[in-house]
Amino acid sequence: MFFSRSEENNSYRPLLAFLLLTLGVGALGNIAVEPAIPTWYAGLNKPDFNPPSWVFAPVWTTLYILMGVAGWRVWRITGLKSVEMAFFLVQLALNCAWSFIFFGAQQLGAALVEIVVMWLAILATLVLFWRRDRLAGLLFVPYLAWVSFATVLTHAIWRLNG
Repeated sequence: MFFSRSEENNSYRPLLAFLLLTLGVGALGNIAVEPAIPTWYAGLNKPDFNPPSWVFAPVWTTLYILMGVAGWRVWRITGLKSVEMAFFLVQLALNCAWSFIFFGAQQLGAALVEIVVMWLAILATLVLFWRRDRLAGLLFVPYLAWVSFATVLTHAIWRLNG
């Protein structure tokens, strides 16, 4: 309302950059996931609570969008050179790495260790974000919840196939 059209568009470019970053991390991880789903992953023993494969894409897409918005909100307060942004980038890197460890390298034990480290990084990011912007912290809650579930699922798959 108080901006010209070009100023309004420019104010959303950083948000778009954060969304592209988080969704890009998901797309990068998917390079390891896609070929393994119908082959290796389909042949694994899985627990009864394993969701159907179609659930993962919409859940992760939603979570990456929430992460991007949260990161953008905190970036507006702290800038890029902050502990909050460092943890944001670390948890994103760990998120991507898990796909390559679990699906790409097919190392269930290593993936279990890695997802616990990722969970801790997500929790730390959530707390740091909460201190700067409560909504940003809240936007990380579904992500932490899903990765908590994914940790239990990874453990169960490791136990059933180890």
